[in-house]
Amino acid sequence: MSRADTAANRPAVLLVNPNTNSDTTEMMRSLAASRLPRAQVLGATAAAGPRMITDPRALAESEPHVVEAVREVMSTRRIDAVIVAAVGDPGRTALEEELEIPVVGIGQAGVLAACAGGRRFGMATSTPLLADSLTALAHAHAQASLFTGVEVTASPPLELAADPERQYRELEEAVRGCVAGGARAVIIAGGPLSRTARRLAARAITTIIEPVPSACALVGQRLGLTRP
Repeated sequence: MSRADTAANRPAVLLVNPNTNSDTTEMMRSLAASRLPRAQVLGATAAAGPRMITDPRALAESEPHVVEAVREVMSTRRIDAVIVAAVGDPGRTALEEELEIPVVGIGQAGVLAACAGGRRFGMATSTPLLADSLTALAHAHAQASLFTGVEVTASPPLELAADPERQYRELEEAVRGCVAGGARAVIIAGGPLSRTARRLAARAITTIIEPVPSACALVGQRLGLTRP
């Protein structure tokens, strides 16, 4: 069997980035592909909206663009599962209602992984204006008593996006704040923060939940590629 034939027989997973930054899309797609070696992982970027979602209005306004991006790809090829790659999961519910395939949000998956076994968890993020949205997300997928809250960086998200080392240092402080508040696991809440999340996981300060790999694990289970 040729490589092309092998690829054609693998399930296709579409990672859609609600932010309009195509570099971030490829970073997350590549990470997802490394976690789903038995699948083809494609990337799609929202055609309109902010390069980085930093507030509730932008989160809400990104929903139709996420849905449209998925529809456009599915109009030309088969897709077996969708990953919505922003922690607020914009458009996930609408897509889940519309499609007959698994639709997983990285926020949803991160919370489910963090609270496994009744573990208390918090979130560390660079987007303080989304703290209420992130709290609502946590409460939607876990018992409220398990959630210790959201810790935020001192500097604005776009400044940190331009300075990876500063982003790392400030998110590390936010993680330590979660631990001080009783969290035994901390979600790094932001798809564009995936590289920093990986670095923090290597520090072993506490259990770090990386949203994109968490979503890949959930998709793998639902497609029968991995065991629960």
